[in-house]
Amino acid sequence: MLAKAKYRKDYKTPDFTITDIFLDFQLDPKRTVVTSQTKVKRLNSEATVLRLDGHGFQFSSIKLNGQDFKNYQQDSESLSINTKLDEFELEIVTVLNPAENTSLQGLYQSGDGICTQCEAEGFRQITYMLDRPDVLARYQTRITADKIKYPYLLSNGNKIADGELTDGRHWVEWQDPFPKPCYLFALVAGDFDLLEDHFITKSGRDVTLQLFVDKGNLDRAPWAMESLKKSMKWDEDRFGLEYDLNIYMIVAVDFFNMGAMENKGLNIFNSKFVLANPQTATDSDYLAIESVIAHEYFHNWTGNRVTCRDWFQLSLKEGLTVFRDQEFSSDTGSRAVNRINNVQLLRTTQFPEDAGPMSHPIRPEKVMEMNNFYTMTVYEKGAEVIRMMHTLLGEKNFQAGMKLYIAENDGKAATCEDFVSAMERASGIDLTKFRRWYSQSGTPELTVSDFYDGKNSTYQLKVSQMTPPTADQMDKVNLHIPLKIALYNESGIAIGLMQDGKPINDVLDVTQAEQVFEFEHIYEKPVLALLCDFSAPVKLHYDYSISQLVTLLQFAENSFVRWDAAQMLYAKELRKNLTAYQQQETMEFSPEILTALLQVLENYRQDIELTTLILTLPKEMEFAELFKTIDPEGIAIVRDFMQRELAACFKTPMYKLYNAIELEEYRINTQDIALRGLKNLCLQYLAFTNLGNATAKNHYAKANNMTDTLAALYAAVKAGLACRDELLTDFEQKWQADGLVMDKWFNLQAIRPEKDVLQNVIALMEHPSFNFNNPNRVRALVWSFANQNPRAFHAIDGSGYRFLTNVLLRLNESNPQMASRLIEPLIRFSRYDEQRQTLMKRALERLNETENLSKDLFEKIEKALHI
Repeated sequence: MLAKAKYRKDYKTPDFTITDIFLDFQLDPKRTVVTSQTKVKRLNSEATVLRLDGHGFQFSSIKLNGQDFKNYQQDSESLSINTKLDEFELEIVTVLNPAENTSLQGLYQSGDGICTQCEAEGFRQITYMLDRPDVLARYQTRITADKIKYPYLLSNGNKIADGELTDGRHWVEWQDPFPKPCYLFALVAGDFDLLEDHFITKSGRDVTLQLFVDKGNLDRAPWAMESLKKSMKWDEDRFGLEYDLNIYMIVAVDFFNMGAMENKGLNIFNSKFVLANPQTATDSDYLAIESVIAHEYFHNWTGNRVTCRDWFQLSLKEGLTVFRDQEFSSDTGSRAVNRINNVQLLRTTQFPEDAGPMSHPIRPEKVMEMNNFYTMTVYEKGAEVIRMMHTLLGEKNFQAGMKLYIAENDGKAATCEDFVSAMERASGIDLTKFRRWYSQSGTPELTVSDFYDGKNSTYQLKVSQMTPPTADQMDKVNLHIPLKIALYNESGIAIGLMQDGKPINDVLDVTQAEQVFEFEHIYEKPVLALLCDFSAPVKLHYDYSISQLVTLLQFAENSFVRWDAAQMLYAKELRKNLTAYQQQETMEFSPEILTALLQVLENYRQDIELTTLILTLPKEMEFAELFKTIDPEGIAIVRDFMQRELAACFKTPMYKLYNAIELEEYRINTQDIALRGLKNLCLQYLAFTNLGNATAKNHYAKANNMTDTLAALYAAVKAGLACRDELLTDFEQKWQADGLVMDKWFNLQAIRPEKDVLQNVIALMEHPSFNFNNPNRVRALVWSFANQNPRAFHAIDGSGYRFLTNVLLRLNESNPQMASRLIEPLIRFSRYDEQRQTLMKRALERLNETENLSKDLFEKIEKALHI
């Protein structure tokens, strides 16, 4: 496998650009003919070779300025044209087979329809093109297809013409007035149900909103439409950004590698993030749909109108847009709950990525396969970097920076530096040291110690920072870390921060390897709250006592601090009892922690959603991140012990609360979601008591929505209740024709704690509802097993590793991008004991010996094994 890496430092402006492109698609699932007519302009007067990217199609012909052209060279990845002309027109004809394109990149068949996925480098699988994000062209697209099979023919921009042919085909022509890179091109053809609505922008323009779903799914589309209108209004109100075309279209497709794609004016979505009604979607599904709809809409300005100069700048659009969608969810829902959910995701997925073989900064320096860098680091850590900037600048200065950034870069391909520079100039705040977040990988660690001087009524904090070496960078520098703190007395009363006799900001600027911060007028030793709101994506080391954590859990004004105090208490118990288990000693749950958690339950009315989050025991993979060497078997056993101890402690009050919460009608609003969440948490704990079987069975029977149905199934599966198989069979029979709902069933099967779970997973790959070519099905069964059932996946006999390797070998042939997503748990072998490491490395070596190994897999295997 010979694959060349690309480096950020090697960026050069293009020698040529394309200003206008006309695309003609003669659509057929087995033979689509594409004619591209491009206007090319030379930018570098010394350049004589135009190199166009392209592969995976049949090349038919080329013309230059209307004449047949022969002066070109062709290889497996490109077409090079020799010319000295400053401006010219190219016509290239290619032939595609969408039905055979299982990679789901370029032009491919999804069910009975045909669609595209061009980000990052999928357009080159349609025709030869300058496939780079800094080449922005105006697109006009004509699509011709069978009218009965494909009554809807969609592309970017506004529809400008249509017509019918005598052979039963019809055509539609689209024009996008805004220049865009080819990764934002989109085409969809198919027969859909259509939900249409309108949005009046703040300047009074009437925008037509169209949502296309598979036939029979129209009743599952209204929530997505409401989410879109809500997003458009929020972006106007909070960021002053208004939609710019006459039409906005969303199409839901079943076969999609990602979550959604923000193509200009024509978003293509994984149906998972569009379709919802109370019977088929959970509360979490509803909120995820709202968030993803918002994310893709927000890209219209942060991604489309201002795009990336090169793919190393991906976080410019993704980190910023994730921050924007997080703010949308926080403004329209519970800010505290959204913040906690974001931090959980970061800690359980991005922190391990930072510590693994694929570690990279949010602006990577080196890339082999661009699809491999659509990562938690680029997206989620990228959003945290934007959030820290917002913390340092404040909302007013941040919005001033946004306005300057967009004004300077509208219609252009920009860099991360362009964004930071705009923020700096708009606010007048020096971000020189802060810029290091863009170039340094790894998770910084803050070590905090304190000293209270009762005689002088002062309190000192000593803060040290360091970032451990990572796979891609040995040497680290100090960062600008905003550390938000609070002080409380033992009664839980907040103590103001004072320096030089004046109140000070609660955000400390940590910029050196070691700093001391002193506070005055502190008349008793305080309890310290650190990292309020999770003000920076760092790991924290401070020697909290149980009593200090209990004080924060009970009294902290900051919701994140309360939740995080609970996480630290759970972590203390897990560490203590894992040591006891490994030394074959008796395990015990600390009574003072149980008492504190009971008190949280008693006071649930203060904040119902926060109570549910605090009382939810961390998952095995969350606990795993506490250890340098992970013991998956031990963690599972100790966590199960903790679950049962908590269940016994909570049994009486939770059973009472469970029965007290009654919601007759299903509604999606903050209050009802909170109450359902708390009731279903009670069910999860009651499942581990003698009340479990009857309660879960009754819960399932009475459920009038998928949230409650799934809660009953989850409780039965995780607690191994007698009713489990009966409920799973009933669910399967009811929903076997609905792929998205069956994904929930496949997930439940994959996370079963039984020893025979792997055999069950293998058997389910032959289930009539399972389709190996559908990424949603593969994620639901295979990804869930490998990532959400660590005890089974990391079985000491290596069976889990062998199973995943077999799946990866199949996906390497059909969908390398999907294979690359699934290999993640294997490449982190260094976190496990020697026996497991050997087995995981053996699996990677087997993959590496494969003929025609994809770049997607090769890059990760190479980095993991240091080939």
